[in-house]
Amino acid sequence: MALIDLIEVKKSFEAQKILCNADFHIDENERIAIVGKNGSGKSTLMKIIAGTILPDEGERIVRQNITIKMLEQVPHFDPTLTVKDAILQQLKEINQAKKEYENIAAQIADEPENEELLQQLNKLANFLDYHGAWNIEEKIERVLVEFNLKEYEKRLVTTLSGGEQRRVALAGLLLQKPDILLLDEPTNHLDVQMVEFLEEMILKERYTLIFVSHDRYFIDNIATRVVEVEDCELRSFKGGYSEYLRQKEELLQNMQKQHENLLRLLKQEEEWLNRGVKARVKRNEGRVKRVKELREQAKKNPALIKKIQIQLEREKKHFNREEGISKKKVLFELKDITKKVGEKLLIDNFTTRILQKDTIAIVGKNGSGKSTLLKLLLGEIEPDSGIIKRGDFRIGYFDQNRSMLDNEKNLIETFCPHGGDRVEVWGRNMHVYGYLKNFLFPKEFLDKKIGSLSGGEKNRVALALLFTKKVDCLILDEPTNDLDIPTINILEEYLQKFQGSVIFVSHDRYFVDKIAKKLFIFKGNGHIEESYQSYSEYLAIEKEIQELENIVKSSKTPKQKRVKIKKEKLSYKEQKRLEELPDLIEKLEEEIAKISECLNNPECYEKEGIVTMSQELADKELLHEKLLEEFLELEEKRERIEREV
Repeated sequence: MALIDLIEVKKSFEAQKILCNADFHIDENERIAIVGKNGSGKSTLMKIIAGTILPDEGERIVRQNITIKMLEQVPHFDPTLTVKDAILQQLKEINQAKKEYENIAAQIADEPENEELLQQLNKLANFLDYHGAWNIEEKIERVLVEFNLKEYEKRLVTTLSGGEQRRVALAGLLLQKPDILLLDEPTNHLDVQMVEFLEEMILKERYTLIFVSHDRYFIDNIATRVVEVEDCELRSFKGGYSEYLRQKEELLQNMQKQHENLLRLLKQEEEWLNRGVKARVKRNEGRVKRVKELREQAKKNPALIKKIQIQLEREKKHFNREEGISKKKVLFELKDITKKVGEKLLIDNFTTRILQKDTIAIVGKNGSGKSTLLKLLLGEIEPDSGIIKRGDFRIGYFDQNRSMLDNEKNLIETFCPHGGDRVEVWGRNMHVYGYLKNFLFPKEFLDKKIGSLSGGEKNRVALALLFTKKVDCLILDEPTNDLDIPTINILEEYLQKFQGSVIFVSHDRYFVDKIAKKLFIFKGNGHIEESYQSYSEYLAIEKEIQELENIVKSSKTPKQKRVKIKKEKLSYKEQKRLEELPDLIEKLEEEIAKISECLNNPECYEKEGIVTMSQELADKELLHEKLLEEFLELEEKRERIEREV
């Protein structure tokens, strides 16, 4: 049974249809990624699932007593709470359940046969097991550290930046572990290390999750299903992002075949219609009507097929850059650059050259100095020591604040400030609507003021405007923030065609892998490492090195490890399971032996059927293997706890 079902849901805002007869369901332990372009209805679908807005028509069926929690875009906290208190406040129910469990466990020590108390204890144990609450204090500490909130834990939560407050809210939601967790762009304001921790936690704790994200590696690593919102409808694809692309390509091929069949059928019907006399037409009005319907369908199909084809090509294509511009031209030469902000050393004696046609991603943890390096290259700030030489060239800059946009101007005025309705893009003269259509803007947006657009729409305008400028070097600060995946694909296409150099800051691993040919990696304490690896390859190697260091560290400090493990204990449910498993395994082994004996005797297996019995044997052997593995894991955990205590 599904946790939530949406049946034939319809939703419109004024004249715009968002969802048309949409069906949606989610089962326990599913992790569903919602994808689609901005304005397609992703957030609306999430809010209908959460119950914060109602559909115009259709049913929303929710299983009884389930909890649904959604990460707010702008969290609201009690202004008197510190960061840690704000997290603890979100865990009131869990901490109360722990206290009740301890009180009842103490009572059972005096009344071991009290059935009512045992039932209450079992119910609380199941609740605490599901929410992973036995070591909640350790989890709080780890989340504070991994989300870079530990240094702020005693600060008032409302004094943090918007991104930091979202991390506090996300931490609380993850630790609560509701029955269904809804996350809208959870990786925004997270650096790569934080995203990897988030992935690890989601997979380990087995959340039932619905999320919107433009981070394609995150979708690929996390999603068990992808649901696409497009043209008022929902389309479901099993697996992560790479599977979504593969299945969508299959869909395209099927659509092309169906269209070819449709054209053949239409040709036959047209021939029949042309041969028929008036009397035959009158007797076959239904067939004539069918011909007309086939004509209309045949007209629509190519546009839809072309649309999907373009989406896939944008995702998969890698353009070969022409060698028209000399790579020997030096744009920036940095020698022994050092920069501090307050007492924090961000850049320490960094020396490098940036050449024409270099494509460089600047990566590293939040607050490590990436945006500072961009400002040094732009000349907005000067280094504390060292020299920056800049060649004679033009720079196009995209910043997170979109400072190149004027909220009082509409799109026509923004792109054609001197009048007219045409723009020049890389030597090609285009109508402004024709150009903006490439960035997914419909014609009715041309007269809209910039100030009335959403954050994602403003980013699309800013990026489209950037590519109309005659520049030799693009400097981009988090260009994929607030963009949907179709727009990111368009951005990637333009960047891969661009003939100059590209220098950008991003936490989007997929985007970095696809665009960057070189990395500037901020390692901390001012150290910047240059690498020609892919970002994914670098992160994988760093993870292996960290794991080795942890093994060496733990072997050198056994006392510290023992202190941590002392707190661990088997839960009531685990202890009970450990006691039950030997009998279950023994019984299963007897059943397997009995079936195996029967399969060696024709008189025996002919009664039940050899195929049926063989399948039953395979099922029982698989179950035996799972139960045995579960028993060994629990037994190993028990022995480890006893050994360390």
